Amino acid sequence: MTDILINELRSAYDAQLRGVTPPGGGARLEKDGPLTRVVGWHRGFVTGPRDLGVYGEELDTLIARQRDFYAARGEAVEWKTRAHDLPADLTDRLTAAGFVAEDTETVLIGRSTDLAADPVLPDGVSLRRVTARSDLRRIAGMESTVWGEDWSWLADDLAARIENDPENTVVLVAEAGIEVVCAAWLVFQEGVDFGGLWGGSTLEEWRGQGIYRAMVAHRARLAAERAIPYVYVDASADSAPILTRLGLHAVTTTTPYVWSP
Repeated sequence: MTDILINELRSAYDAQLRGVTPPGGGARLEKDGPLTRVVGWHRGFVTGPRDLGVYGEELDTLIARQRDFYAARGEAVEWKTRAHDLPADLTDRLTAAGFVAEDTETVLIGRSTDLAADPVLPDGVSLRRVTARSDLRRIAGMESTVWGEDWSWLADDLAARIENDPENTVVLVAEAGIEVVCAAWLVFQEGVDFGGLWGGSTLEEWRGQGIYRAMVAHRARLAAERAIPYVYVDASADSAPILTRLGLHAVTTTTPYVWSP
């Protein structure tokens, strides 16, 4: 039964989640053959269907065209791949074109009704939805601390998402007093059976206290209330075991291949 469910979830994922949410904030989507690319984000982004239907030298030309397009803009570009993509030599050809693999993540999907629950938070920690630019800057500051690099771009990115599609972009913070200790967002797309679970970073000193679990439960409840049957996430190696224990199912892995000028 589990294999049947995983195949069902993976098929739905391939059918519905291979595109990109319209980015707003001055960014735009463009098509190049089977690919969709984003122009105007903090870096370029390329994705496509499971089977590109392009092979050999034709595929090399398609890859080079994306690289050269962003090179002309002086921008890096991420090409999002999945482990079950076709053709099977796509990642080898990306590497040959100068793209470098970043950390692999696990694509996990769960039924929203199975995961939904009232959030249980540690004493002194509260959860709320935010839209104000000041709160988004606080989130970016927390993310910069967690990852040890400059994430200031995130405030503008989240602000653009909220402005472009406020009903379908839910940004949440967990706070201890005035300190943001965790942040996560939930993204819906019209006509899609999935809510995307993004973010979920927690300050190191606040980990292991159930805050991440509470964020998942609350976002799943919001999805269930909107009759969205599934939630999904690209999970890091740290998060994947937690999410699996919560009831999400691994359907594939995803690896970003990045070219930088």
